[in-house]
Amino acid sequence: KVIYPYAMNDMISDVKTDKAWKTITLENEYIRLAVTPEIGGKIYYAADKTNNYNFIYKNDVVRPSNIGMLGAWVSGGIEWCVLHHHRASTFLPVDWSASENSDGSKTVWVGETEPRHRMRWTIGITVFPGRSYYQAEVKITNPTPYTHSFLYWANVAAHTNRDYQVIFPPSVQIATFHAKNSFTHWPFSTEIYSGQDFTRGVDISWWKNAENSNSFFAHDLKEDFMGGYDHGRQAGTVHIGDHNIVKGAKLWEWGSGPRGQATEARLTDKSGPYVEIMVGAFSDNQPDYSWIRPYEVKVFKQYWYPVKDIQGFKNANLNGAVNLEAREKNQVFLGYYSTRKVAKANIVLKQGDKTIFETTTEISPEKAFTRTIKPGVPFIMEDLYTQMSDQETGEVLVSYKPVAIKREDKLPEIVKRPDEPKDIPTIEELYLAGSRIQQFYNPTLDPMDYYTEALKRDPGDIRTNTAVGNYYLKNGDYTRARACFSRAIKRLTKDYTRPSDCEPLYLQGLTLKAMGLYDEAVDTLYRATWDHAWHSAAYLELARISSMRGDFLKALNETDESLSTNSRNNPAIELKAALLRKTGDLKASSELLETIVKQDPLDFRAANEYYLVLKASGDRQKADAVLADLAGKMRDFDQNYLELAISYLNDGFLQEAEDVLKRFRGSNPMVNYYLGY
Repeated sequence: KVIYPYAMNDMISDVKTDKAWKTITLENEYIRLAVTPEIGGKIYYAADKTNNYNFIYKNDVVRPSNIGMLGAWVSGGIEWCVLHHHRASTFLPVDWSASENSDGSKTVWVGETEPRHRMRWTIGITVFPGRSYYQAEVKITNPTPYTHSFLYWANVAAHTNRDYQVIFPPSVQIATFHAKNSFTHWPFSTEIYSGQDFTRGVDISWWKNAENSNSFFAHDLKEDFMGGYDHGRQAGTVHIGDHNIVKGAKLWEWGSGPRGQATEARLTDKSGPYVEIMVGAFSDNQPDYSWIRPYEVKVFKQYWYPVKDIQGFKNANLNGAVNLEAREKNQVFLGYYSTRKVAKANIVLKQGDKTIFETTTEISPEKAFTRTIKPGVPFIMEDLYTQMSDQETGEVLVSYKPVAIKREDKLPEIVKRPDEPKDIPTIEELYLAGSRIQQFYNPTLDPMDYYTEALKRDPGDIRTNTAVGNYYLKNGDYTRARACFSRAIKRLTKDYTRPSDCEPLYLQGLTLKAMGLYDEAVDTLYRATWDHAWHSAAYLELARISSMRGDFLKALNETDESLSTNSRNNPAIELKAALLRKTGDLKASSELLETIVKQDPLDFRAANEYYLVLKASGDRQKADAVLADLAGKMRDFDQNYLELAISYLNDGFLQEAEDVLKRFRGSNPMVNYYLGY
């Protein structure tokens, strides 16, 4: 409902015009992909150069439709659905940078600070020499003092047709819909699922078999791969990610029937239908948001590569993919795809303890290995085992052994809408219902209805007072927030108890700081540091108060304490670098910043601080070069300048904040407001 500070982008013309879009191309001998920073930073396509197959969907036009959170949305490529789905800025320009790495690989960085919750995300997209996969290193940063929830999914589009099949690992036997309010067996559905009747028995892994739009999330993913395969083109797409983190795998389709195809026709001119083979981290469903604490950083990696000529795949990793399937007349099909050239690949097929096939051959992304083999005696698939190893090193590259999986007749319980607050029996359940509504940003329910009922029954309940106080604090209602936290702390510390959970103390410290009651804030925040969970965040807030008071040496000690329990806390590192600059230790400040500038080239505070250190050290030429590079990356985007200036304001550095705002060449009344302040 509330989209400030964004603007709605729903004035979409129906007149076709030529427009040049900034594109950064990454390419090696096997693959080519294009990144478009002016269209949300999406990977616009990825192509297998060995067979001219776009293993990531390439739309021949940029044809927006009024589908996104802010209106305009375009299909195809990989859309980074970070913090929210599909991400408000999906059709807006993002920050970007490019770098060359010591191993010969090259990286394009895309990212932004999301202005509603002020969280940062960056994704480094890397192509390596001699490899057919590319890597996306995702970093989600909460640089705020507040706990938020977030969603992350990579929305991966793939060209589809009647020969296309989505591949979840063989262990996936159940699929679920959004919010887990419907379940079905996978890949053979015999249920009415999300309004579609599959009771006749339908293999829903094939695009052609779902005539209407639908989503299928893999339930309880246990392997590190998923993807899709075009059996007509004999080509497909593989995704690799640690399933302990990248827990979500999903098929979305508009549907192969007339209505779905009419919708898709409005999204492209000639590129045809697509499916979304989406993958999510810290979540296995949408809208299943996860929590991220103050100054927490979450980092993980994902990989994609093309696969061809092996008729599908049953297992895959970064080395390659393998397929093993029974065929008529007591035969099996065996296929291997490799993501690099292996001069001597040893391929083995065993039946029980007996080797029934073995060969050594060259394999590469250009040439897959396939063979149809007839065992000497009848077989069952569970008796077979195959592996491909590098004969020169002995490393097993990829392997597969079929496992018998019993079909569970009973499906999991669906998620139901919570009862009315008055009908929920316990205070704990009321608190959890309100917390879940907040966590998932449920637009149809109000968490305060549940919290209010809980406090009506027990005005001193610790968890509910903390949740309500946090709600008021984020909305700037400091008086009400302080009262809620005081009630929580009073009960939490009854009989002079040292609490094991100091969240109310930490949040009360933030509230007192916001009210300008610094002595009280310091006392409260120091008590919060006794809890490891809030140690880093509380010490950073203490360092900021010391910095605002001009006590730079004390602030330095407090930043060191903050970093001792969260070394990825860039705001603390950058405050420490500024304090070192202020106290004259330019060398230590520079060394601290050089690492961040290299590892996180879209962290504008680090780059600006590096410029100030170089300027203070007298290296004007290098300082000017760093500033010019920074100005290019910040792209005269008002929110970038406001975020950078406010980061200095929060640390008590007024002159630095003013200098940043004066460099802004655009027009925004909020910039003038802060300059006046």
